[in-house]
Amino acid sequence: MPAIIIPYKPEYKAFFISLNKAWLEEFFYVEPHDIDAFEKLEEIILNPGGEIFFCLVDNEVAGTVAMQKVNDVTYELAKLAVDKKFQGQKLSNLLMDACIAFAKQKNAEKIMLVSSTKLDTALNLYRKYNFKEVPLDETDYDRADIQMELELL
Repeated sequence: MPAIIIPYKPEYKAFFISLNKAWLEEFFYVEPHDIDAFEKLEEIILNPGGEIFFCLVDNEVAGTVAMQKVNDVTYELAKLAVDKKFQGQKLSNLLMDACIAFAKQKNAEKIMLVSSTKLDTALNLYRKYNFKEVPLDETDYDRADIQMELELL
């Protein structure tokens, strides 16, 4: 069965949290801002106009990503995670495609993200999608040392 992308459903909330905690604990640590986002994801991500996508393979959650509304023309791509057992299957490409399509549907002009230069695989993915490095704005995350943007116009 091919992988499919679906929008947020409350029954998948625990997968969003567990997939993200897994990579955070592998490479960094779970920061207070992460915990806040996990505990209040409806309030922080969904209700202001964002979305969380899930990638399902044979009805199993294989990956997830959030699109958080920054303002009327900008969305932040955040919390992209793919389960280790599904890595290498290009599922992150499907999640990226969903994020870009979502932002375009919302008439966004750009997608921004903050990441870490330690995450080579993630940075390569973002560059493949034509995200360009820009000066790092102030951020709540200790691990963030790079900011990238994709112009949609």
